[in-house]
Amino acid sequence: MPRIVAKKIDWVILGFKLFAERGESGLVVDDMAKTLKCNRSSFYWHFNTKKEFIDEVVDYWIDFDTEQIIKLSERLKSPKDKFTALLKIAFKKDPEMDFVFYLKRFARKHKHIQTAIDQIDQRRIDYVSSLLMGMGHDTNASKVKATLFYKYLIGYHEMIRYKKQGKDYVQEVLQELNQFISIK
Repeated sequence: MPRIVAKKIDWVILGFKLFAERGESGLVVDDMAKTLKCNRSSFYWHFNTKKEFIDEVVDYWIDFDTEQIIKLSERLKSPKDKFTALLKIAFKKDPEMDFVFYLKRFARKHKHIQTAIDQIDQRRIDYVSSLLMGMGHDTNASKVKATLFYKYLIGYHEMIRYKKQGKDYVQEVLQELNQFISIK
């Protein structure tokens, strides 16, 4: 017999994974309820609308893919150690990497989502810029290099999307980054 109510976080995590696989079309309430072994009404217990649900999934992505990564790297002391930790996490191949691809497509019709994406992009760039300044780069150079870093990160993931990532990926990334960002 199915559970009547699944936890809100269970719905959100499942929504995140399904959105990463198929975008909005992957978010079918009946299918998600079957996966969670609960009744369909459980979804509406936690979310009034599908829009509200997607907003919660986006909030989860923001926390999971940005804020938690920053918190993990901030545990270290030196800016260089923080930067290296960030590299290990941000450049690791992620099974949910297509989430951003689908989110950007979804954002074309939902301006508040595009605003959230823009804010996260800027948050990530600002964080890298602060690390670069901590490593001795001047303010203006840090901003430009952080933007290049972020664009490189996006391109890197596009290039490895359907390939196996090497075990020495951090060293490879550092070697490439040193071509345009001196890691001091």
